[in-house]
Amino acid sequence: MKQSALIGLCCLALILMSYAKPSTIIKGKVVDEANQPLAFANVLLYNAADTSVLKLELTNEQGVFQFTNINAGSYFVEVSFVGMPSVKTKVFEATANNPFELPNIQLLAQSNELEAVTVVAKKPLLEMKPDKMVMNVENSITAIGNDALELLRKAPGVVVDNNENIQLLGKAGVQIYIDGKPSPLAGTDLAAFLKTLQASDIEAIEIITNPSSRFDAEGNAGIINIKLKRAQNLGANTNLNLTYSQGELAQYNGSVSANYRNKVMNAFGGYTRSDGKNTSFNNFYREQFNFVFDQFSEQGGSWQNDNFRLGTDFYVKKKHTVGFLASGFISNNDWDGNSRADIFTLGNSNVDSILIASSDTEGNRTNSNFNINYRFDDNKGKTWSIDADYGIFRIESDQLQPNFYKDPTEQFTLSESIVFMNTPTDIDIYTLKVDHELPVGKGKVGAGAKVSYVKTDNIFDFFNVIDGENILNKEATNQFDYTENVNAAYANYSQQSGKFGIQAGVRLEQTNSEGDLTSFVTTENDNVKRNYLDLFPSAGITYQLDEKNSFQVNYSRRINRPNYQDLNPFRQRLDELTFEKGNPFLRPEYTNKFQLTHTFNYAINTTLSFDHTKDLIGRLTDAETETSAFITYQNIASRFNYSLNVSGALPIKEWWSTYTSLTAFHQRNEAEFEDGKTLDVNVTSFNAYMQQTFNLPKDFILEISGFYSSPSIWEGAFKTEDMWQLNAGIAKKVLRGKGTLKLNISDIFKSQVWRGVSEFGDLYMFGEGGWDSRRVALNFNYLIGNNQVRSQKRNTGLEEESQRIKSGN
Repeated sequence: MKQSALIGLCCLALILMSYAKPSTIIKGKVVDEANQPLAFANVLLYNAADTSVLKLELTNEQGVFQFTNINAGSYFVEVSFVGMPSVKTKVFEATANNPFELPNIQLLAQSNELEAVTVVAKKPLLEMKPDKMVMNVENSITAIGNDALELLRKAPGVVVDNNENIQLLGKAGVQIYIDGKPSPLAGTDLAAFLKTLQASDIEAIEIITNPSSRFDAEGNAGIINIKLKRAQNLGANTNLNLTYSQGELAQYNGSVSANYRNKVMNAFGGYTRSDGKNTSFNNFYREQFNFVFDQFSEQGGSWQNDNFRLGTDFYVKKKHTVGFLASGFISNNDWDGNSRADIFTLGNSNVDSILIASSDTEGNRTNSNFNINYRFDDNKGKTWSIDADYGIFRIESDQLQPNFYKDPTEQFTLSESIVFMNTPTDIDIYTLKVDHELPVGKGKVGAGAKVSYVKTDNIFDFFNVIDGENILNKEATNQFDYTENVNAAYANYSQQSGKFGIQAGVRLEQTNSEGDLTSFVTTENDNVKRNYLDLFPSAGITYQLDEKNSFQVNYSRRINRPNYQDLNPFRQRLDELTFEKGNPFLRPEYTNKFQLTHTFNYAINTTLSFDHTKDLIGRLTDAETETSAFITYQNIASRFNYSLNVSGALPIKEWWSTYTSLTAFHQRNEAEFEDGKTLDVNVTSFNAYMQQTFNLPKDFILEISGFYSSPSIWEGAFKTEDMWQLNAGIAKKVLRGKGTLKLNISDIFKSQVWRGVSEFGDLYMFGEGGWDSRRVALNFNYLIGNNQVRSQKRNTGLEEESQRIKSGN
């Protein structure tokens, strides 16, 4: 199927290109008074005959702009940048099939510095690009006081479920990238890491639903890339950021970042500290066999996170850059939980017994990442980049669980069980990657290779607490070691011909993995090895119908490998009533994805997509005994997903702009298991995201945003009810434009409560939960140093890198 789709798309592209109307390309470069490239300058293309505006482009990080699919004729361009007078070129003639290159366009700084600093260049909150959607977090008022996980809850098309797993357009299997490289964590560890990243440190969130072959094939739902802030100015700059947030409990964070850049080097660094308290609740009603468990629990805790980045780039020659980067975090948390479960016989409302339980969890996570990179760029399309990375993760968690069974009057203790668990995890990651791009004829060829190796050691020590002494329970203690090596190579070709563009590529990945279980109890699945070789094609065609309408067709094949903790076959305790057991025979998920996109007037995007996933990995909850349930993971056959998304940014008035994203999708998961159990879950869902921005008098900016998610499916079998949220914020520039004050209210109506139902085998379960989501946040940001003269922001190999390293806890 995938080979036929790829061949068909390529043939269609060749046929359509033969009928393409002759057109040309107009390109140029914008520089400042020091002849340094000027990034993000506005370039307008005018028709010389009637002076009408035909197109708008931004210069890239090399100061280069390009207008494609231009008919022969007379034109001129106008270039503008904040703090600099605009410049218009002379009228020039563009002829068909003969690219026209303008001489360098130079902009000079304003002589009145005070006026320059009071002008604010602001990107729109959301931008639609041919290959991705960009959420410019640094321009959002309602983002303040949030961490990265909370920001993802607010991103269009993104859902974070009750277990803090991330879904995109109704699908799990999202790969999270940080500055162009994937996070080496999954599950609860990924969620914990995202909570250490504050909105004040994030520049943008990129949502890529159909990645090219340059990206790793991992992530069948797509890629979410979180770009951290990085200064672009010549000279020395320091940025201070402080946030106070109040909900039921208080939270704080502060950060400082500094940058020094000249023509031969760039040094940058940053430090963020956040701490606070939070509270949440969960209710579960379970029917299994002949018993009912009605459980209510509350959790509360505190955390302290420290996050750092330090790097240097050396421009050793005009075309050569060598960079070094170190980053990491330290996260400490302490959580307490209390729960009560009424236990009674099905059909009888009289309580038989009551389980009173509590938990005290202390956790510590540390991470250090080191990168060295080299990049060559001749500014004519030929590039080389080499990256070497090493990452270290150390995770410690201790949990005490006292459990007491009481009689219905709660006067007498029928039995008790007190346990203590120690679960350290060590993760080491090594990667080496090479990428190369080269112009060939009218197109561009890209190729590269990557080797990654990840080693994880996960220990689960289980103790029974008897008379205050910890006694090792050998039957419940184990160590699970997992290693994974992925070797990859790719090739990609792209070309623009008239109104048509084509991109086609293929990626080859070889995976070698081994899971080794060590325990006092021998099982059949102590050691499981997997070796497999996969081919991942991708292709795309673009067509510019006219000045306002363009179309794009894409196909790609993706993979989603199991998280290593989901492969551990040992039975692990979550609480007195719930246990979890992995499946060492889980197979990877494979997805074939097709996408058709129409863009109108560079502002409104309509995307229709279909994907089919084979061997979908589902999280199933079933009854193990009359009094306990277990969670396991299985390949639950197939998933069919159809989705339609319409999104766009529209200026309603000069002072009022809006962005709206509407997504509808239908999903069906079906499977039959060997023990006769079946799964057939299907749902049609709808998601809406809205952002309204108002430019008010006295330089105030008001922002209102919100989202709505209709009933959906989480993790293959859990049918959820709808969720929604409304946020508002206001901002104002102070201190002659160098400072900004922002006030934000998140989840105004405290509507962030999840609810859902799971029915599988001998268990029916209803669950609901929520957290301290309604918060008021006050933020102050202040810039010290030169914020006028901007220089080229180099795309380092680290930022370009696309890794996949799977691990978790």
